[in-house]
Amino acid sequence: MWGDSTPLPRVAPERPAGLRSRLQSTEAVDGKTGGIAMAMATRVAAVTWRGDPTGSGELSLESSGVLKNTPVTWASRAESSDGRTSPEELLAAAHSTCYAMAFSNILAKEGGATAEQLDVRAECDLDRVDGGLKVTSMRLQVRGRVPGIDEAGFQKLANQAKESCPVSGALMGNVEISLDAQLV
Repeated sequence: MWGDSTPLPRVAPERPAGLRSRLQSTEAVDGKTGGIAMAMATRVAAVTWRGDPTGSGELSLESSGVLKNTPVTWASRAESSDGRTSPEELLAAAHSTCYAMAFSNILAKEGGATAEQLDVRAECDLDRVDGGLKVTSMRLQVRGRVPGIDEAGFQKLANQAKESCPVSGALMGNVEISLDAQLV
């Protein structure tokens, strides 16, 4: 099993008992009510790591196949990337993408506007805290061309998107998230 490309078995997460009883009465599964709720989407990434923490690994995004055997090392995390990625870069990629989607949705639904373009950048900081490593902050920067919306509306909806983005929600309370939004 080790060293081959056999994927790990997929295990369905346990649902809290209270959630199960609420969903059984309301949700249809295969056309029948009473089933257990499943996630809307599950995405899978896997890494094979060799050696101690200063070793190296290969990361693959199994759901999409977009990245395969992408190198990841401690040096790419704490020193220079040199063509390799890190968990923090991947977290920044996830956050910037999720935020762009959340913001475009809120612009359309709340602002009645469609963005011509949203350029979103996320910077993720890894620091030593209390003798260990911690992702401490995420800085989101968005520049947008959105016809039919003024600066005040853009700012309001940009902040609303920060609060409603699922990746922001996963980080809130643990990572400081800042936003710099400008209508261009």
